[in-house]
Amino acid sequence: MPASIQYNFSNRHAVITGGGAGIGLAIAQRLAASGARISLWDRNPGVLKEAAAGFGDVKVNTVEMDVTDEKSVEAARDASLKFGGAIDILVNSAGITGPNMPVADYPVSDWDSVMAVNLRGPFLCCRALVRHMQERDYGRIVNIASVAGKEGNPNASAYSASKAGVMALTKSLGKELARTGIRVNCITPAAVKTGMFAQMTQQHIDYMLSKIPMNRFGMVEEIAAMVAWLASEECSFSTGAVFDISGGRATY
Repeated sequence: MPASIQYNFSNRHAVITGGGAGIGLAIAQRLAASGARISLWDRNPGVLKEAAAGFGDVKVNTVEMDVTDEKSVEAARDASLKFGGAIDILVNSAGITGPNMPVADYPVSDWDSVMAVNLRGPFLCCRALVRHMQERDYGRIVNIASVAGKEGNPNASAYSASKAGVMALTKSLGKELARTGIRVNCITPAAVKTGMFAQMTQQHIDYMLSKIPMNRFGMVEEIAAMVAWLASEECSFSTGAVFDISGGRATY
């Protein structure tokens, strides 16, 4: 990896959902390294405790919460405001893959679960924080979508559809807030090897790798690098946009 570009987040407070592991944790670490105050939101208390220990002397706020529950999201917001003051950055990284199977066999309960975490979650978190950001006329929202939302992966209909929804949510909210100091963007990674791979079949993992021209999976540090720019003040003229980070897979 090349040397990291450092942004000045010393006066910024970032909330990262799904921040206890994987992409979310890598993003939190990258922002913290540039001085941001960090609030990690996750539903797994054990993962949160382990993640916080990895920050060393840097104090981070950990909030056990459920992104699919409106009251839980609002309580997490209030706890984070109490910890770090104004919230400047929201990264919606919490997500699940759901099972790999054809639409005809896909359990309705699993479809609902994937939609709840991957699409309802970002909606609820944006909804809970946007007004606060509007009051200060500043904010950066970065949603983690997926190249699957652009192309649709076979045997992953719920995941693909939910991530397409995240892209549309990003575009709608970005346009709503375009004349404010708030920027709303999303990224569409190809597969990044994280703990989420445990939710997938080996056949599906092999399929995803076969679609990436670089012939490797992405690294969480690479995702965090792109998010760091999108979360910075330097990202000033991009909003409602979809940024590709797929190793050459995406064609639009």
